[in-house]
Amino acid sequence: MDIQDQARAKDERLEAIELRAGYDDTTILDGLDFAVPSGALTILVGANGCGKSTLLKTLARILMPSHGYVLLDGKDIHKAATREVARKLGLLPQGPVAPEGLSVRELVAQGRFPHQSLLRQWSSSDEAAVNAAMVTAQVTDFADRPVDSLSGGQRQRCWIAMALAQETDLILLDEPTTFLDLKVQVDVMNLLHDLAHKTGRTLVVVLHELSLAAAYADTLVMMQAGRIVCSGAPEAVFTAQNIKTVFDLDANVLRDPASGRLFCMPTRGAPASTHILPALATA
Repeated sequence: MDIQDQARAKDERLEAIELRAGYDDTTILDGLDFAVPSGALTILVGANGCGKSTLLKTLARILMPSHGYVLLDGKDIHKAATREVARKLGLLPQGPVAPEGLSVRELVAQGRFPHQSLLRQWSSSDEAAVNAAMVTAQVTDFADRPVDSLSGGQRQRCWIAMALAQETDLILLDEPTTFLDLKVQVDVMNLLHDLAHKTGRTLVVVLHELSLAAAYADTLVMMQAGRIVCSGAPEAVFTAQNIKTVFDLDANVLRDPASGRLFCMPTRGAPASTHILPALATA
């Protein structure tokens, strides 16, 4: 049984096998194996430069590996046609910027590009997909406003709506909560959680905020130096020892009494870290 046959025998639709990738002569990922659980929210965490975004870009066919495979539905994603991949997989990169003056509806409509061709122009099904995506992402009320006039949280919802308009069930998101207030971060994560648990989509999200990751992940993946150190349910992965190993941070892992979710707090005298958030009692 070859590698592609092995992949088809599994439940995971997206998988990296013996992946090596990087930039120019610098290798970031080195021999990495990673299978994305279907119909769940997987969150990648790790220190800056550990390879989280590089892994996401390679999974999304943006970055070509120097060795190994990324398989989508059992086929090498880097040998597939761009439109074919875009009909199955959506990517929301870090810090996307919309052209000045572009309305929310126009931005979301760009998600229908993979479904367009010379023989298939805009149709009622495209319109329905855009409207449904805006409803799900809760951006309908400002559909005709310019994207650049909105708040950070509203803009992020618009980009998520564009990914939803692709009608893919696999979505990769690189730091979708960066530079957002804590309340807005929680709102965005609630939306992503619902996409996985209410619509059955598969999401892979890169996050910096450890406590937010532990609160929402079905599968939590900790990375270090281009490799996966540990992966599994937050209850198993989110430990003081793993945080020390991956982030070189002394911290206590605590449980919020209201929500039952885990969060971490640096021990007294430990260096400050931007990766730590307070308890998310209302998340």
